[in-house]
Amino acid sequence: MLDAVLGKLARSPDPNLLVGFDQADDAGVYRLSDELALVQTVDFFSPIVDDPRSFGRIAAANSLSDIYAMGGRPLTALSIVGFPEKENWDLLEGILAGGQEKLLEAGCTLAGGHSVRDDEIKFGYAITGLIHPGRILPNSAARPGDALLLTKPLGTGVISTALKRGACRESHAEAAVESMSRLNRRACELMLECHPHSATDITGFGLVGHAREMALASKVTLRLEAGKLPLLPGALDYALRFQPQGLKNNRAFAECAVAYDTQLAPELLALLYDPQTSGGLLIALPAEEADPLLANLLAAGLDAARIGAVEPSGPAPLRIF
Repeated sequence: MLDAVLGKLARSPDPNLLVGFDQADDAGVYRLSDELALVQTVDFFSPIVDDPRSFGRIAAANSLSDIYAMGGRPLTALSIVGFPEKENWDLLEGILAGGQEKLLEAGCTLAGGHSVRDDEIKFGYAITGLIHPGRILPNSAARPGDALLLTKPLGTGVISTALKRGACRESHAEAAVESMSRLNRRACELMLECHPHSATDITGFGLVGHAREMALASKVTLRLEAGKLPLLPGALDYALRFQPQGLKNNRAFAECAVAYDTQLAPELLALLYDPQTSGGLLIALPAEEADPLLANLLAAGLDAARIGAVEPSGPAPLRIF
C-alpha cells in the first residue's frame, strides 16, 4: 500500500541518509559519524494468538528483527498501542509485559510510547539501533556464487489461521509461538562472525516476496531448493485448508517473478508465499562460509537450513526447484 504513495515523494537530499524508504529495505540507516549510524524501523499488528503475553513477545521479536536483518544492535524502543476503551486493561498489561520480556532479552531499552483508542487491539514498536556505516547488510548486495541460508522455519501464517479457526493441534501452535517469539539476535551474531553480503528477514511478504526484493535490488537471480526449506510442524497439514488472505495476495503479486524448474506439491508451493510473523533471516554469504555458519546456527538450537544459491541475473528473479 505504501509503495504506491512513497514512490511519489521526493527523495531526501541528505547524504547521511544511507538507506531510505526508496530502497525497499528492512530499516532506515542514518549516518552520525564515520564510525556510527542509527538504524531505525517500526512495526505493529493485531493479535495472532490469544494469550496476551505471547502476543507481546511475538510483536517485540518481530519489531526487533529488522534491526538484526541489517546487522545492527537494538538500542531503544517506543511502544505503539491501539486498544479498545472498554476492553479489560489486564490484557494490555499482559501484552506490554510480554513485549518487555523480549526487549530486556535483546538489551533494548523501552523509552516510552504512544497509545490511541481503537476498536481492534494493535501493538508493536518503533526500534532504534546502532550500526557501523561500513557494515550495513542491505538486501541489495547479494553476489553470484553466494549461498543462501534461512534461519527459521516457514508456516506461521497458515498455522495462525488454523489456530484462529480452532483447528490447530496444540503442539503445532506451541511450536509456531516459540518460533515467532524467538529473537533473531543469535542468528545475527553468528552471521556477523562470517562475511555476509546481504540479508533480509522473512515477514509479511513471505519467502518468495522477500527473496524477490533481494534479487531485484541485487540484480541477480536467487535459486531456491524447495525440498530444503525448513517447515514448522503441521505447516504442510494446514497449507491448503487454512490459507490467510495475505498468502493469496503474495502469490498474486509475486508469482510472476518465479520460474519453476520442477512441479511442486501444492502444499509446499503455498508455503513459499505464506506471510510470516517474526520469521527468520535470509542470508547471502560466500559459499565456503555457508556450511560452517549453518553448523553454528544448528548448534545454537536454531532451525536453520541452506536453501539455495545466488546466480547471475537471468530471465526470472527467482528459480525454484
